[in-house]
Amino acid sequence: MSVRTLLLIVLGLPALLLGGAKIVGTDIPVPQWGRDYVLRFAFPVETPALELPEVQGTSDTSRPLVVIDAGHGGRDPGKVQTRADGSEVYEKDLVLALSLELRDVLLENGGIRVALTREDDRIIPLAYRPEIARRLGADLFVSIHIDSAGERSEVSGATVYTLSNEASSEAAARFAERENAADSLNGISVETDNSAVSDILVELSQERTQEDALEFADLILREGEGKIDFHPFAKRSAALAVLRAPDVPGVLFESGFVTNQRDLARLMTEDGRREYAEVLESAIRVYLARRADTATSPGS
Repeated sequence: MSVRTLLLIVLGLPALLLGGAKIVGTDIPVPQWGRDYVLRFAFPVETPALELPEVQGTSDTSRPLVVIDAGHGGRDPGKVQTRADGSEVYEKDLVLALSLELRDVLLENGGIRVALTREDDRIIPLAYRPEIARRLGADLFVSIHIDSAGERSEVSGATVYTLSNEASSEAAARFAERENAADSLNGISVETDNSAVSDILVELSQERTQEDALEFADLILREGEGKIDFHPFAKRSAALAVLRAPDVPGVLFESGFVTNQRDLARLMTEDGRREYAEVLESAIRVYLARRADTATSPGS
């Protein structure tokens, strides 16, 4: 059979059938390609409501308030490390345990009110975390995470991030890109005014809020010297969404590397987490004491 004959059959036969059906008054349904044969399912877009957490500690509202943010949570596990026995360790669990330890240390020693963005395994949109601190009128915001170095298991030590429109290094820029993508990767859509955020980032370098955050970062490094291990380049900055509260000083504390066995072992024990928590608590108390002194000094 020639190609010409085949084309006549393929194209001409349907035309003859349709023409004949029209002559006798019969309609043959013709599918609308791309419509009748595509099944569509509408899935609701998850936009969880912003709920303010309980403020714990003294009922004296004149006392300073620290908001502790345990990174990730829910279906967002953060970094995942497979151990020698085949079990998996999730960043979300490690940072929650450390956040709860820090809360307990602060409350045990008194004089400071504490709130946590999450106290269990739930997902909190990035935009909500600093907003919780703002709405509660927090004096300080501490977001706790743990890093990963991929195949480079020798990389270890804690790092402290502050907000900056320009990353302090290429590694800091990559880190910010990964962390800021958490919502989109987990199907969360929260409307934000990006232009306002950009303005804040541009202006923040001149604001007291950012100066306070840098001071607090320095205090963490000072109070932790000789007590916990820091990365050689421990002080970093990046455009991190979780730190975009224009009126609440905040840092992101990377407590170590989940890919380093020494860091991981320390974070998986109560004693190890206590060491981190005590360093952070000490830095928090020094920072808040300085703010109190400044507020009460003549001419302030």
